[in-house]
Amino acid sequence: MTVLKKRGWIIFVCLVLLALAGGGTWLFGMRHGAGSVSAAAGIPSSEVIRGELVDTIELRGEIKPARSVDLVAPSDSGDIQILKLSKDGTMVKKGESVVILDPTTIQNTLNQRKSDLRQAEAQVEDAKAKAKLAEEGDLTLLQKSKYDVERAKLDASQSEILSVIDGQEKRLSLADAEQAEKQAQQKVDSDRASSKSDIANIDQKRQKALRDVQHYEDAISKLTLNAPVDGMVHLMRNWRAGGVFGDNAPPYKEGDRAYALAAIAQLPDLSSLRIVAHLEEEDRGRLMLGNTVSARVDAVPDKEFIGQVSSISPLAKIDFSGGWPPAKNFDMTVVLDHPDPRLRPGMSATERIAVQRIPNIVLVPSEAIFTRNGRDVVYVQQGSKFGDSFEERSVVTGHHGGGQVEVKSGVKPGERVALKDPVAKP
Repeated sequence: MTVLKKRGWIIFVCLVLLALAGGGTWLFGMRHGAGSVSAAAGIPSSEVIRGELVDTIELRGEIKPARSVDLVAPSDSGDIQILKLSKDGTMVKKGESVVILDPTTIQNTLNQRKSDLRQAEAQVEDAKAKAKLAEEGDLTLLQKSKYDVERAKLDASQSEILSVIDGQEKRLSLADAEQAEKQAQQKVDSDRASSKSDIANIDQKRQKALRDVQHYEDAISKLTLNAPVDGMVHLMRNWRAGGVFGDNAPPYKEGDRAYALAAIAQLPDLSSLRIVAHLEEEDRGRLMLGNTVSARVDAVPDKEFIGQVSSISPLAKIDFSGGWPPAKNFDMTVVLDHPDPRLRPGMSATERIAVQRIPNIVLVPSEAIFTRNGRDVVYVQQGSKFGDSFEERSVVTGHHGGGQVEVKSGVKPGERVALKDPVAKP
C-alpha cells in the first residue's frame, strides 16, 4: 500500500470516528431531553432536601439603653466650644466633671450685667440721698409752720384786750399759719410718696440687673457638666458634622461646637441595654410582640444573643437616610434574655426573626432557581462525577424564606441542582 493510500485511510477513519461521536452526543441529548447541557468546570451544586422552611426577617439595629442620664449644654449657652471631654467608655464617679464648655461668651455677658448692677445700685443710693435731703427740707419747713401756728395762737389769745381790728388781724394770722402748716404737711407726704416711687422704679432696674447677674453666674456654673450618678461615659453624635441628614455623624470631640440644649454625653444604665432597629413598612404586619429574636453584635462576634420583641412603635417615621423618596419605618425594640457585660451603647447588631415555619417540604437554595422565558427552572446534575451534564427542568415554587425555596414539583429529594447557571457565558 502506497503512502498516499495509507494517508487516505487514516483520514477516512478519523471522519468516521468524528461522525460516531457526534451521533453519540445527539443520542445522549435525545435521551436526556433538549434541556441537557454539558457541565462547565467549577459549577457548584447542592442537594435537594426535605425539611422545614424558616422564613426570617433580617434587620440592622443599634444597642441603646432604656434608661440614661443626658448631659446637655445649657439652654442659653448659644453656640459654644467644648474645651474638655471625657473619652468614650470612661468610667466616672458621681460629681466628676465629664464636659467643660468655654465660658468666654457668657463671662463677657456676666461682666456687662455686673456693670449694669453696680450702676443701678449707685442710682438707688443717689435717689435715696436726694429723697432724704428733700425730706429734711420739708420737715424743717413743717416745723417752722407749726411754730408759726403756735405763735399765732398765742397772739390770738390776747384779742380780748386788743381793739376789734387788731383782734381780727390776729385771728386771720392764725388761720394763715394753720393753712401754711397744713400745706407743709401735705408737701412732706407728697415728696415722701414721690421719692418712694422713684426709688422703687430705680430699684426694679437694680433687681433685674441682680437677677441677670445671678442667672449668668448660674449659667457659668453649668458649663461644667458633672456626672450626676456613677456610670460609663457614652459620647453622643454630633449631628451637625454628619452631612445633610446627619448620616454617619461622628461623636463629639474636644474642640467641637455644641448648640444650646445639645446632648453631648450620656451616662447609660448598662443593665437596661436593648436593641433598637428600624422595621420596614412591608414587614410591620409580619411581626408580633414576643417574637423570638436571635442577634449578633458586631463587636461581640463570639456570642449569639437571644431576645424577644418588646415593642413596635404604632406610628411610622420617615427615614431620609435611604434616598428619595424617603422610606417609612417603625422603631422596634428587642429585650435581650442575657445581656453581656461587653455590650456598650452604640454598637451595631444584626437581628434575625423567624416569622413563619413550614415543615416537611422539598427545599432548594434560592440560588438554584433560574428564570427562563417567564418560567422557573433548575438544572439537575446528571451523574456524580466531574464533567457530567445538567438537565434543565421546569419547577413549581412555593414559599420563600431564609435563603431557601419550596419546590412543589420538578425535583425530588436527593437530587443535586446547580447553584450557578451552567449555560451562562463566563
